[in-house]
Amino acid sequence: MKLRQLARATLLLASCSLSLGASAFGEKPLKVIVPAPAGGTMDIAARVVGQQMSLDMGRPVIVENRAGASGSIGLATMLKAEADGNTIAVGASNLLVESPQIMKVPYDPLKDITTVARVAYSSYVLVTGANYPAKDFQSLIAHLKTRKGKSSFASYGTGTVSQYSGLILSSQADLGMQHVGYAGSPPALQDLIGGQVDIMFDGMVTSLPLIKSGMLRAYAVSSTKRSRYLPDVPTMPELGYPELQFQGQICFYGSSKLSADVLAQLQASIKKAAQTPSVQQKLIDIGLEPDVSVDTPALLAENKALSKRYAAIVKKFDIQPN
Repeated sequence: MKLRQLARATLLLASCSLSLGASAFGEKPLKVIVPAPAGGTMDIAARVVGQQMSLDMGRPVIVENRAGASGSIGLATMLKAEADGNTIAVGASNLLVESPQIMKVPYDPLKDITTVARVAYSSYVLVTGANYPAKDFQSLIAHLKTRKGKSSFASYGTGTVSQYSGLILSSQADLGMQHVGYAGSPPALQDLIGGQVDIMFDGMVTSLPLIKSGMLRAYAVSSTKRSRYLPDVPTMPELGYPELQFQGQICFYGSSKLSADVLAQLQASIKKAAQTPSVQQKLIDIGLEPDVSVDTPALLAENKALSKRYAAIVKKFDIQPN
């Protein structure tokens, strides 16, 4: 009899503990703001991880797209919501460390926003149209030297890693290339394939399908190690360009006003969902590398270092907003 009573008491205590944990965020669904259009990399990542979080928590997760102003509209919307853990955002790290270098945003990206968790990163790849007259990196550089001052590189936006990479390569290889900025990867890649521009450093997610279909040729990746997607393509450091190491990160963001308890619970939920094998495979399928980190101080230190590095690049090349 005493054992039964003890068992019932233990179950009741466990039930109360779970209830308290679930109600720490309140009764509302978890809203995840994506500062980009639906269907893009950030949107897909948010929905893949968010769906698993919903299953784990038994709580609705609603993804809301708020694109515009290089992501600042979505992040500003998140910051206007009550800092109770019910409204967070998913975006690429460039929202905090790239865009604010050339445009004024209505918040301090490194003080007002906390990187709750990183779930994946993406590499950048140097590409041309498939018909470009260079078969490997060395012949590409040699060809561009014959057109010094006449060739061009595309980027998916001014003040982005895509532009930084082209500027650094042009400078270090003494190519005298002209920058042609676009509003996103799709129009830039279209002109690249059509031969209107010579080269481009693009995100793996958008270029990989075109590389696989034979519409683009890949020459190098801007990462410390070779990509699982293009194992035969060398890295820029391997080719003698150690400064051309960049990677994009997909992160969950929250207000810096989140309490320690709420932040910890969000991190636990995101980490559990992002480390689920099916979720990791879905991220891999779209060209991302799963990479889960919930070490907030380390992520902040990383963002500060990147912000400082990118500010120096903007200053060196006198990058101005369009």
